[in-house]
Amino acid sequence: MKVRKFAISDASLERSPGQDGDIFVGNLVDQRHGGAITIGFGRYAPNQILEETIMVDDVMIVLEGKLSVTSQGSTVTAGSGEIVYMPKSETVTIRSHEQGAVTAYVTYPHWQEAHDGAG
Repeated sequence: MKVRKFAISDASLERSPGQDGDIFVGNLVDQRHGGAITIGFGRYAPNQILEETIMVDDVMIVLEGKLSVTSQGSTVTAGSGEIVYMPKSETVTIRSHEQGAVTAYVTYPHWQEAHDGAG
């Protein structure tokens, strides 16, 4: 794979697996491209909640808006330009605020393979 750059307009956003809220993700690099990591973009409509056990190491970069992530009774809130690290096996609740959020993410290994293998 060669060096590439991506914009959110390059992502084909689809509803996040296993939920029915207005939360969408789009991989730009994943197992189909031969890379060791998955990278992509996410979009959260206002006031959405996603509860999930993280199946891979997940780094989420907030590009616009604000998200809160709660785990083990502790909450971190991240806004534009901030990063949240969610380690594998952690159970989290991700909540978007009134303005919603746009994120970029990096996972290791590929979240899609881990998610499909668990179901």
